[in-house]
Amino acid sequence: MLLIKNGKIYTMTGEILEQSSILIEDGIIKGIDDHIETPVGCEVIDATGKFVFPGFIDAHCHVGTFGSGVGEMGIDVNEMTDPITPHVRAIDGINPRDESIEQGARGGITTVATGPGSGNVVGGTFLVMKMHGHRIDDMIIKNPLAMKCAFGENPKRVYGEKGKTPMTRMGTAANLRELLLKTIEYKNKTNIASEAGDISKMPTFDIKLEAMLPVINKEIPLKAHAHQADDIFTAIRIAKEFDLKLTLDHCSEGHLIANDLAKEGYPAIVGPTFGWKSKFELRNKSFDTPKILVEAGVKVAIMTDSPIIPIEGLTMSAALAHKAGLDIMEALKCITINPAEILGIDERVGSIEIGKDADIVIWDRHPFDLQASPEYTIIDGEVVFRAG
Repeated sequence: MLLIKNGKIYTMTGEILEQSSILIEDGIIKGIDDHIETPVGCEVIDATGKFVFPGFIDAHCHVGTFGSGVGEMGIDVNEMTDPITPHVRAIDGINPRDESIEQGARGGITTVATGPGSGNVVGGTFLVMKMHGHRIDDMIIKNPLAMKCAFGENPKRVYGEKGKTPMTRMGTAANLRELLLKTIEYKNKTNIASEAGDISKMPTFDIKLEAMLPVINKEIPLKAHAHQADDIFTAIRIAKEFDLKLTLDHCSEGHLIANDLAKEGYPAIVGPTFGWKSKFELRNKSFDTPKILVEAGVKVAIMTDSPIIPIEGLTMSAALAHKAGLDIMEALKCITINPAEILGIDERVGSIEIGKDADIVIWDRHPFDLQASPEYTIIDGEVVFRAG
């Protein structure tokens, strides 16, 4: 058991509790109150004068797949031998001993969505994991989370240089449509054979189409890499055409089409905004984007795309969005409850509530302060980082 006493608790449910305590047992939040008696044998953390937050959540990164400090042999993020690879899975490419995972936890990041990059039209499945453990199978919250797909410059550059499709945005959209149509045909043939009880009518097994069935069945969304406004609209067009779930990841020009996006109702996972505008489709990226989208009525999460921004830079990214005008509580929601809801894991993480996972970070000052540092990072009730 663990008792955090006398902290300023940002529950992210609308309440900020002054001088309050949290009781943790078996990895779960068991009590939240102004005063909780210390159970016998319970470890106590005195959080007087400290800021207590739910662990922060990065809704889109590539943690564990890039091999920090390893070089080319540690890069397992893009299977760029085929533009269509829905059957590859993040779980098989993540190294839980990669230093970026520990660095994220030390920086107050307790949960991430991580997976394939944007080199392919369809890149494989993302998952959600906790930022502590030695075996990826035991760190997972949700797998599969989503099917990664990519629009814009990346797939057309990768395959255009090889003289293969897609060389254009038209080709990217056509590749994705073809895959979706083949999956629907595969599903229909399978259903007909099952209903008839005739195994001979079953279509030939296709691992790529099997991997796409959860997308067609709306069990998982397309996680659409789209920076530029026209690419964002193409992602939406295809999602509506096939009645799919969708998240708009990067959404760098979202502020230019904010009212349209609010009407469409898809969530936006914005970033990485900090750093160099490394290609044409990033020319309009801005820290104004979260503010404009939130004020239009779009549900927004902020992401690092780590290693593009180091994972521990998630807090800084939200702080810079606040500096650009986003309300401070809305900025905090963008790295707590909003990503939890967008990822479909809000029953476990994203806020400090009784019954949720005890993923809690105790900061020495408000995390948006440039000098702020976590003093304790707690994941599933275990202190995984302790300053000093």
